[in-house]
Amino acid sequence: MTVVERIDAGDRAQVRRFVDLPYRLYRNHPQWVPPLKREVREALDPARHPFYTRSAAEFFVAVRDGRDVGRVAALENRPFNDYHSVRHANFYFFDCEDDREAAAALCERVLSWARARGLTRVVGPKGLTALDGYGVLVDGFDHRQTMTMTNYNRAHYAGLLEGLGFSKEVDFVSFRLSKDTFVMSDRVRRVAERAKGRGDLRVVPFRSRRALVAEARRIGELYNQAFVGNWEYAPLSEREIAFLVDKLMVVADHRLIKVIARGDALVGFLFAFPDLSAALQRMRGRLTPWGLVDLALEARRTRWVALNGAGILPGEQGRGGNALLYTEIERTIRASRFDHAELPQVADTAVQMRRDLEELGARAHKRHRVYARDV
Repeated sequence: MTVVERIDAGDRAQVRRFVDLPYRLYRNHPQWVPPLKREVREALDPARHPFYTRSAAEFFVAVRDGRDVGRVAALENRPFNDYHSVRHANFYFFDCEDDREAAAALCERVLSWARARGLTRVVGPKGLTALDGYGVLVDGFDHRQTMTMTNYNRAHYAGLLEGLGFSKEVDFVSFRLSKDTFVMSDRVRRVAERAKGRGDLRVVPFRSRRALVAEARRIGELYNQAFVGNWEYAPLSEREIAFLVDKLMVVADHRLIKVIARGDALVGFLFAFPDLSAALQRMRGRLTPWGLVDLALEARRTRWVALNGAGILPGEQGRGGNALLYTEIERTIRASRFDHAELPQVADTAVQMRRDLEELGARAHKRHRVYARDV
């Protein structure tokens, strides 16, 4: 018999159970990248995570015969619901053995949690912040997870959810770009050159980490404004922007971050990060002094770069900004030591972005599916 237990976020031992479960399920798995345990604990702590200033979450573990076999988080993202005029609950941190009974018990707990709050639909996996990867991996199991910017799971997860009545809400596709296959059309080059020639748009590089940090908050505000039309968009508070910026600055290399400006205003950005997945696997969830050294060394060794964020303000689209972004992607790949790039999680609703990427020679190599069902 399976029992679902609520995790008391103030109880260290209970939090440890929740945090540690995937480390047992994925021990020594070659494609899984362990998250830092301190960051998962932070997600359960209302005093430390800005999500809880406007939203709510609870956490559950499924137990069979005295052994933890699954976990899940139930969330209510109130800013998202208010902005989109919906009554959604989300689920996240879903991990489970290939055990339909345990998955069903976790699902029912999330559904009852949603009903008690008057919520009408459950959607997920969808996490606490914009940096949490969306969906369940349904294609691309042979590829290593890109740091913790996307999720990795075993192939049975999709079947468990579909067997419980969940169906596709939206897919997020991760694209791979390589030096050997990258193609920049003459049309895109001409558009970018015209935009720069008019003098109204310019690419702003950062000459030092200090210069990047000085602009970090403005870049965070730009990020918040650029995706207002996206399926996943929710308006961020100042504290949430600061939280995201602080996370990104940990792995940021100022030479790989670019912004597009019109006059003194920032109107677009490209976030690129060296892929530190191999070092994170060696760290096994623990941040130690040696781990920090290993991260720094991996940043120099890796041949992969993650293009985890490219955007233009809606009012600036169609005026050359997109072309400038693509020329900067080309520069990041061709004029650097990186051989490959991944642009993770482009929603299948972003039709034009996907077409543009395919025109650049990008190929889909992972697919994550967000599921939903009515309460």
